[in-house]
Formats: sequence, C-alpha cells, structure tokens
Amino acid sequence: MNGPMKQRRETLYAKLAGRKIRCLACARRCEIDRGSRAYCRVRMNSNGMLLSGNYGRVVTAHVDTIEKKPVYHYRPGSKLLSIGTVGCSWSCDFCINACVSQADRITGEKLSPGDVVRLAKQYGCKGIAYTYNEPLVFLEFARDTGILAHQEGLFNVVVTNGYGTPEAVRVLLEFADCVTVGLKANASQAFLRKHAGVQTPKPIFRTLLDLKRRTDIHIEISDLILGQGGDSLREARILCRWIYREMGSDTPLHFVRFYPSHQMRRVSPTSSSVLEAHYDIAREAGLRYVYIANFPGHERENTRCPNCGKVVIGRFVYEVHTWNLDSENQCKACAHRTPLVGNLSETPPEERYAPVVFPPMDMLYICEGLSG
Repeated sequence: MNGPMKQRRETLYAKLAGRKIRCLACARRCEIDRGSRAYCRVRMNSNGMLLSGNYGRVVTAHVDTIEKKPVYHYRPGSKLLSIGTVGCSWSCDFCINACVSQADRITGEKLSPGDVVRLAKQYGCKGIAYTYNEPLVFLEFARDTGILAHQEGLFNVVVTNGYGTPEAVRVLLEFADCVTVGLKANASQAFLRKHAGVQTPKPIFRTLLDLKRRTDIHIEISDLILGQGGDSLREARILCRWIYREMGSDTPLHFVRFYPSHQMRRVSPTSSSVLEAHYDIAREAGLRYVYIANFPGHERENTRCPNCGKVVIGRFVYEVHTWNLDSENQCKACAHRTPLVGNLSETPPEERYAPVVFPPMDMLYICEGLSG
C-alpha cells in the first residue's frame, strides 16, 4: 500500500515559549520540550511543532462486528474494519494489548487514510472502528480517514477511554458517528491512580458531557469490572446515578468482565455474581439498557423491551441471533420502540471476522473497555 513515508505535522497542540509545545489531544495536556515525546510515546515536539509519529502506522487491522466494541444500539450486526496504532494516554497494568498500547517503538504498516478506506470497502465493511489502542493519540489520522470514509458512504466508530479535551471533542465532531467510552472500575479515582497512571476521572465525565451536549454522536458506555467488594458497588451507584441524570435513561451501559492480563494475570476473572450486582444497581438507578459483556452466554447480553420484558434482540457473544423488532424498531409484542440507530445488518458468519494486516490480537478486553 502507498502509505505515508514520513511523520505528519498535526494541529492538536499549542506553541509555548522556548519552542516548547502543549499537546491538546488528551487531558494530560503534556508540555513537551523540543526533541521530546509526550506521555503516550507517539506525539512529539519537532523543532517547536507537534508530530504524530503513529500517523498512518497501523499495527493491527481486523474485520469484526460492531457488537465487539461493545456497541449494541448503533447499526447492529454491522461489519467493521477495526484499526489501531501504537501508544496510549494511560498505562493500565491490566491492558491486554500492552505490547502495542505501551510500546516504546513506533511500528506498524504504513497506510494512508485512503488505503484504510479502500480496505474497508474491499472487505465489504459498513464502517471503520478506531480501537485497540487509544484513538485520541492518533486522532488526526482517524479524522482524516473518517472524513474520507464518509465520502465513500461508511460510518465511523471511536472506542476511547474518554480522557479527552474540548479541543479533541471538536475534532471528533468532524467525523465520528458513534463513540463508546470505556470506563475502568466504575471510574474509581483510587483504582485509576494505582492501575492506570491517571490522577482523576473528571476529564472523562467532561468528555461525556461535551459529547452529549454539543454533538449528535451516538454514545455508549462500557465499564470494566474487576472482582472488587463493597467499595465497587458504592462507586457503581454513584456512577449509574450520574449516567441516568446527565446522559439519560436510554444510554446503553455495558458491564465488562475482566480476564487476567498483563501485570494482573493472577487476578481472577470477574464472577457472575459481581457483574449481576452491578447490573441490578444500574437498573435500580433507572437505566433501561444495561448489559453484561465479555461473558459468553450470559442472559444479560440480550436487549429486553423495557415495556413488556420480551427479548427483542438476542445475542451470543458478538452475534445477533434473535431479532424481534419491526422496521421501525418497535417491539413485535407490544409496539414499544427501542432506541436504536439503524436496523439489523445481517452478515454471513464466514465474513464476520478476519485479520487484515497482521494476525489477530488477543480477543475480548483491550485497553479501551472491551473494545476491539
């Protein structure tokens, strides 16, 4: 492919005195000395200008379904081209993709935005997902790709930790159709400080509010749950009440099962009882579309009609196997409308998953919530 052969000058930064710059892609707002790199290891100061070293360096690309992000209420069943680069604004010690998100070297196939769009069309995809590592650290490449994708009739899904800035949200406005924000441990400040190198979750909530109030982007939220005790449930109540109050009762919320990975390989997978306790708390808070993800075969993978209780969308892992909605997304039993964007897109099983550039990364939880 005819990808870019050199780094790109980017726009998400401010110039400071002494040829220093401040990166505006994530909430760290790194002040970068000349010749140095930001926390993410990929955004750098080149003679007083910001260069994104991972621009057009795609380290992994796969065909998969939108449910894997996890996204359940936007164009269900759609086949996507999912791409990722290297670098991340966090340093999660449980990240299943630490080999790319926390890589010291910039690697990857050299692909231009046009190359990515052509790959998506070649594989018959309906959209492109920016995932596997944190898209905010390659936001300019995602934007340039996403704008071309729109011109070719494709949609864009961004899977992010939400640790952004108002400037980054403005860039998302240029191309994103759907954003799923991956929280960790109910956005516990103590957990994030200890396990992700993040001092406060406040920027995540600001990003969610910006997305809700300033855009018409479809939003879903995932929450990686470890096997925590009482504090976790207390924080879950606070989180779910905030989502209900600020984001709305129809906001899809996915509680994601943790699997041992990276430096937390001795931590047990999250039990069904812990996930179900979180589910109950979310429902008690008034949220109507709550899911348990990364737990194959769990009944809470399904979408139930909040009016009559019937299963309107049945799922197994990332597959939609039951569809009890009419063309207006109304329940066939009681005519209550389920808030979805689009109708079911049916993809033959043999076409749903395929590596494109490199062999598949580990499945399930990636350093973004579940996204992958």
